[in-house]
Amino acid sequence: MKGFYGRGPTKAKSYLIDDLLFVVMRGGMTEAEQTLLDAGEGDAVRGFRQHFENVMAERLIGTVEQLTERKVVTYQSQVLFDPHTIIEIFLFEKPFERTAIEETARALLADDGGV
Repeated sequence: MKGFYGRGPTKAKSYLIDDLLFVVMRGGMTEAEQTLLDAGEGDAVRGFRQHFENVMAERLIGTVEQLTERKVVTYQSQVLFDPHTIIEIFLFEKPFERTAIEETARALLADDGGV
């Protein structure tokens, strides 16, 4: 995110559940976006973010496929403004093995606050 927006999230956490990967990122609103939000132009920010995510979809999917060694069937992104949160959702062709899900669960239980 930082490489393409010029600013990245201040916190991030991933959740792997069956055949879904959720990436939750908080913070990272650009000054221009915050200015628009302060002026009541949330739709303009949402529209830009959605258009940008559409342009970036192939890169994001490719990166996730490379890291997980799994085929991504589809991808969706949503931006929320109060508090600023981005949720990226990746749907895989098939579920992960139980051990991968258990590793995710253990990491979440051991987390000290994260997102």
